[in-house]
Amino acid sequence: MLYLVSFGLLFAGLLCINIIFAYQSKHIDPHFWTTLKFQFWMLPLFFVANLSIGYGVKFGAKVFHQLSFILIIAKCMEVLISVGMGYWFMKEVPSWKTWVGLGVIGVGIVLVKQK
Repeated sequence: MLYLVSFGLLFAGLLCINIIFAYQSKHIDPHFWTTLKFQFWMLPLFFVANLSIGYGVKFGAKVFHQLSFILIIAKCMEVLISVGMGYWFMKEVPSWKTWVGLGVIGVGIVLVKQK
């Protein structure tokens, strides 16, 4: 059960942060004061997202007994979310190279977990 809690917290936190940055890049004026105001208003969301990621890593390390594996999983999850955000906000369709790269990442995860 802790697997699901860890995965859910990591996914929710990383998704929240990536949505904020994708929204900023698409809809917020790049001038300093506009960006500063947006980032100021997003601080509570960043706090909750960071808390979710922290607990996701903590619970995942408790389950797997290997911090590096959890951090690699979190980074891979963020790559997948980033591809989704690119499609959602910028209408970027992943090419075959993107899918090959994601496959290489998947193979890397399997190699890291082996003893």
